[in-house]
Order: sequence, then C-alpha cells, then structure tokens
Amino acid sequence: VQLVESGGGMVQPGGSLRLSCAASGFNFSTYAMTWVRQAPGKGPEWVSTINSDGDGEIYEDSVKGRFTVSRDNVKNTMYLQMNNLKLADTALYVCARPDGTRGQGTQVTVSS
Repeated sequence: VQLVESGGGMVQPGGSLRLSCAASGFNFSTYAMTWVRQAPGKGPEWVSTINSDGDGEIYEDSVKGRFTVSRDNVKNTMYLQMNNLKLADTALYVCARPDGTRGQGTQVTVSS
C-alpha cells in the first residue's frame, strides 16, 4: 500500500495550488479518502473527505468555498484544488485512508 502526495510549493496569499495523491497497492475505488494537514507546532487538522465514488465531499469550515476535493478512480488518484490560499493554510498536507494509512505529505507554504 502506498500513498504519494505531490503538487505542494510556495505561493502568495490569494494564489492557487493543486495537490495530488497517487495510490497504489490496494483497491482505491472502494475507499473513502481524506486530506489532513499539519501546521508547524500544531496537531493534525482534518481538511476534507471524499467518498469512494467521488460524488460526496465534506470540508472543514475554514476551507469551504476555497478548496475542492476530487478523485479519478481510473488513475487511482485523489486531488485537492486549493484557491484563494491564506497564510493560515501553510502546512504539510497528507492524504490518508480511513484506517490511518497515510503518505509522507507535500508542503504548502503561503507567504507574501
């Protein structure tokens, strides 16, 4: 089982990034998937979850209307489109399965 995140980087406030989570070694299409983030000096924070079919999503309040989670079950990949990024969005973004299996994460830094 492997989850590999990519797409992070440094962006100015108001900018956009698209994160990817490539899954392998399991039947991706049967799992709901989650994005979690961890800012420096803070504990993990749940960001968003998408159901296995990709037709149901939920978001943490501070990202609603700015972030969109999606998935491609043919490509075994989940995405997080992040728009209007804020300084408070700076964190390590990690994708995870419900059983706690997670990747190494991709760093997002929002800085002016």
